[in-house]
Amino acid sequence: MPPDTQHADRLKSGDEYLIREAVPSDVDAMFDIRTAVQDNHLSMAELADLGITPATLPSMLRHPGRGWVAETDDTVVGFAMANAQNASVFALFVRPGHEGKSIGRHLMAQVESWLFQQGCATIWLTTDSDCTVRANGFYRHLGWQEDSILDDGQVRFTKHSEKAQTTHQ
Repeated sequence: MPPDTQHADRLKSGDEYLIREAVPSDVDAMFDIRTAVQDNHLSMAELADLGITPATLPSMLRHPGRGWVAETDDTVVGFAMANAQNASVFALFVRPGHEGKSIGRHLMAQVESWLFQQGCATIWLTTDSDCTVRANGFYRHLGWQEDSILDDGQVRFTKHSEKAQTTHQ
């Protein structure tokens, strides 16, 4: 893989992990993680109702979309997905038991960097509006700003590129 799509980091625990572009063979692990999380949990049936299935996910990894996985000891422990066409972060999930090790932070940094490199001035994501959902504090900690509450009750967060921020000041 090209050097800009793969890099090794260390977890807070000192364990090494690799962040690399997701490939179709990662889809099963991505679904395992997505359906194992406690916060913002969705079952395979609920995901299918949204059009997200093992058959549709590989196409979401290609332009204008992209995905990344974090792995340690040849096991995928987190993943993120984005879409440059609509400037969105589509997914960010860490396998239970691996939270709090900076995996989500490093995946998000990869996503943000890629979206801004694609020319997106403002990027966005949605999550559960329940304040007890850990994602809300996580996104705020990373500099995301609450933008609105959507009709379905989800909260929309936005983040501006440094270039966009300097032109608005």
